[in-house]
Amino acid sequence: MKKITTLLFAATVSFSFSQSVLVKEGNEKFSTGSHEALITSIYENKMDEVINEWKKVLKDYKNEKVRDKDNEVFGDNILIKDWGNNPVDFYTKFEEDTKDKAIKMMVAVDLGGKFLSSAGDKDKHKYVEKMVKEFAVKMTKEPIEDAIKEANKALSKSEDNQKDLEKDNKNLKDDIESYKSKIKKAEEDSKKNEAGQVKKKAEVEAQKKAVDALKKKLEKVN
Repeated sequence: MKKITTLLFAATVSFSFSQSVLVKEGNEKFSTGSHEALITSIYENKMDEVINEWKKVLKDYKNEKVRDKDNEVFGDNILIKDWGNNPVDFYTKFEEDTKDKAIKMMVAVDLGGKFLSSAGDKDKHKYVEKMVKEFAVKMTKEPIEDAIKEANKALSKSEDNQKDLEKDNKNLKDDIESYKSKIKKAEEDSKKNEAGQVKKKAEVEAQKKAVDALKKKLEKVN
């Protein structure tokens, strides 16, 4: 059943994300209020999986804590070495987009008194933009790659089954030819047998006559 589901996924998967994954800037609402944020979409994946993987990304940096609540991940005092020794706070909110079958991802970074924006700090903004895009691309690709693996397994099994059927069919045809040859030989042997029976029947009749003649000859002796 899993493989059938995989094949259906491969056949019906939406290609609305076939173009480059986009990251845009906008103002979004978080648990702490409205902030400038980087926004992108992740396709064909599950909310729990995306949240858990994003937490792993943030935990790869030195941090005080990384936790999630109500589909929002908070990374406290994340230290990005490229930015010096001043830690920052990451707020990441995720929302289901049922229309586009996607997960909307919004990332706001508190630099300490102000939130990250392209107007305020282009270099840091580009860093987080790259970070978010790479994550969105990765999380979009992974379920498709898994589906491809499963589809290839199903394809391989179907090909093996096809080869088995072709082999069985060849064996059956070989059997048919063998049976035809045996039937032909049996028919020829049957005709020879019937001709032999006629000849042998004549010999039996002649022998019976010879036996009868000898019996009559014996009866005349006295």
